[in-house]
Parts: sequence; structure tokens; C-alpha cells
Amino acid sequence: MNKLLLFIHLMGAIVWMGGMSLVLLALRPAALRVLQPPLRQQLLLQVLRGFFPLVWLSIALLLGTGTWAMASVGMAAAPPGWHAMQGIGLLMTVVFGYIYVGPYRRACRAAGEAQWPAVGAELQRIHRLVQLNFALGWLAIALVLLL
Repeated sequence: MNKLLLFIHLMGAIVWMGGMSLVLLALRPAALRVLQPPLRQQLLLQVLRGFFPLVWLSIALLLGTGTWAMASVGMAAAPPGWHAMQGIGLLMTVVFGYIYVGPYRRACRAAGEAQWPAVGAELQRIHRLVQLNFALGWLAIALVLLL
């Protein structure tokens, strides 16, 4: 993978993984400790509203540079770690797409109607799915380095 493609690929991965790290390990736990509903749900939705466009951009960068790299060496010649990363990346994209069109949209709709228990339930679903994507992201990184 040429250095510019690798740099762009890493930018996408760092933004997505870094954002998940911040939300899962710092922001959400702090919000749970110090904010009560509905302020907590409003904060988390605003954070997601700002973060999700960055995730879509990251996905575009990752898929674009990953596809370019695979095409440049040929699928058969690509290292096994690249194939693993590609498969896991596609799965992560599907999970994120579901988060966006499912629980996130339902949470936004419920927030517009001030249905805070419903917002909380959807945010909990998002949390579990983000945990899954976070684990998948680390698995992809490990496999591309170890295979």
C-alpha cells in the first residue's frame, strides 16, 4: 500500500476507533455519573449527531483506500490480514448502517416527542452495537498485523 493511501486509511481508522473510544470509555460513563435524563440523552444524541457524519466519512475513506490497495496487488496476492480486515470492515459498516437507520433514528424521533424512556432504550441498543463494532475494529487491527 503506498504511503499516501496508508495515511488516508489510517486517518479513517483513527477517527472511527478514536471516536468509539471516547464515547465508550469516557463520555458515556461520565454522562451516566453526572447527568440525569433527559439531559443525559440530549447530550449523547448531540454527540452522535456530530460524530456520525465523521463515521460515514471514515467508512468512505477506509473502503475506498482498502479497495484500491486490494486492487493494486490483486485479490489473490493480497495478504490474509488484508482479507480479514476487509471482511471485518464490511461487517462493521453493516452494523453502523443498522445503528444509523434503526436505533439512532428511533432515538431522534423519540427525543423530538420528549419520550425520554424510549430514547434511553435506543441509546442502550446503540451502546451495545458500538461495543460490538469497537471489538471488531480491534480484531481487524490485530489480524492485519498478525496474519
